[in-house]
Amino acid sequence: MTSSELARRVHAAAHLTGEFVLRSGATTTEYFDKYRFEADPELLDAIAERMAPLVPAGTEVLAGLEMGGIPVVTALGRHTGLPCAFVRKQAKAYGTCRLAEGADVVGRRVLVVEDVVTSGGQILLSTAELRTLGADVRHALCVIDRGQGGAEALAAQQIGLLSLLTAADLKAARAA
Repeated sequence: MTSSELARRVHAAAHLTGEFVLRSGATTTEYFDKYRFEADPELLDAIAERMAPLVPAGTEVLAGLEMGGIPVVTALGRHTGLPCAFVRKQAKAYGTCRLAEGADVVGRRVLVVEDVVTSGGQILLSTAELRTLGADVRHALCVIDRGQGGAEALAAQQIGLLSLLTAADLKAARAA
């Protein structure tokens, strides 16, 4: 499947119009409901297959962010063979009381995996926490970069953003 075919499939599955408030607080008339492409096993597998070559060399752990990054990181792990960590927005207060469940991140090169990036806010928060735990985080990988300042915000904290698709790719898919 080509990038443009994948963009068309993601757009068809997940594109909504209306008025939506994003995590960043911004309002938009177009929204990509990530759960629609994450809930489609064939589409999610195709996304993960295309993301696998984007994983930087030397990555030891894939870290999916709660909640949307979890299905993406799990599918990506199947295609890369890398272990996964599941990163909560905050450490739970019971059981293991851990922020990152699954694979150990301490002293390892960790790639943060997210579904959609707008401002990069959750990646920034989670990366700060992962670095406090001893993870070496240099990059984040997302399915869709909305192109609204996330890459720049991440770069300011020495995090390179890699993306499978951009808002421009999805706009072109809509026009096709």
